[in-house]
Amino acid sequence: MKFAPLNVNAHIHTPYSFSSFSGMEQAFEMAVNENIRVLGINDFYVTDGYDEFAALARRNKVFPLFNIEAIALSKELQERGVRVNDPANPGRTYICGKGLNYPSTLRGMLDDVKTESQRQIVEMLEKLNAWLKETGIDLTFSYEEIRSRFARQLVRERHIAQALRTAVFEHYPDDGQRKNILQKMYGGTPASVDIHHAAALENELRNNLLKAGKKAFVPEDEKAFPTIEQLCGIIIRAGGIPCYPVLLDDAAGKITEFEADREQLCQNLMNLNIHCIELIPQRNRLEIMEPFVRYFHEKGFTVTFGTEHNAPGLIPLTPHCSGNIPLTDFLQQVNYEGACAIAAHQYLKAERMENGEWKMENNSQFSTLNSQLLIQLGDAAIRKEVG
Repeated sequence: MKFAPLNVNAHIHTPYSFSSFSGMEQAFEMAVNENIRVLGINDFYVTDGYDEFAALARRNKVFPLFNIEAIALSKELQERGVRVNDPANPGRTYICGKGLNYPSTLRGMLDDVKTESQRQIVEMLEKLNAWLKETGIDLTFSYEEIRSRFARQLVRERHIAQALRTAVFEHYPDDGQRKNILQKMYGGTPASVDIHHAAALENELRNNLLKAGKKAFVPEDEKAFPTIEQLCGIIIRAGGIPCYPVLLDDAAGKITEFEADREQLCQNLMNLNIHCIELIPQRNRLEIMEPFVRYFHEKGFTVTFGTEHNAPGLIPLTPHCSGNIPLTDFLQQVNYEGACAIAAHQYLKAERMENGEWKMENNSQFSTLNSQLLIQLGDAAIRKEVG
């Protein structure tokens, strides 16, 4: 049974991790303006934004999906040099959890990961401050200052870049001084971007100071990363659906080793009891993405799309393919059906119900989520909420 799909963005980050939105309210203002009727919060490691997200969704008649994102590590793939969905780090694997319990029941399940991520940030700031002192730049940064001014919860690399850009503009009154300071920060290399383009400058600061081989880089402790299986288990215990975020083709048309063969990828994901995938279409060419999605949809996978919004620079909330190409009718339908499946999952948990083979205590069996019964249930739940 087909029905007219509503507009969906199942994956945005908010200021509770890092986001291009000035605040949660801005995301919902954009959703209303673009007629997005289903919106999914998808912050890194934290669910702290759920209450605000739920309240704003209710006020704006937008159906909320409660998600999370974290990073796992496969030592076996790392040792073989196989890149999964992180193009720079073999074995590093991003995993999302879809439709988690609300109110959240994570209850410290990711505390070790969060602690390690913040330890790395503190060490990064120490190295950054030492480098600034060495170059004669009268700027220092503290973890607490950045956390209170720029972050809601966890401090991330992008918050450091944001703090750096802000400090350069606040402490140095003219562009000549600013460019001179940036050149000193970069070890003698001039800035190559328009310094008044905030997103471009923050990306350049991050790349020139915080990435591997740069002055303030601190490697993450690999022991702090869970395995893919462990992370999926955490998501399931928190009431969620394990979901693999697909990277697919990059700007050069290249695809990682793990994703290059879609049949093998499909089998690998099913072996991990992952039956849900998500794409960020603006990264992908339509001619690559559509047959890929069709293949996984026909295999019974739940499929959703989002925009992330986890980098500087504000783009529309409506998902689109690379080159600003709109999604086809087929992709719109698949995206809405995927959102309906997750909405049904949330509804059934909230109502403490079971349906057929699908059981609340076994969230790993999600091939059943693609059933028309659940999609129809999710559609009804969504339309009831959004009017």
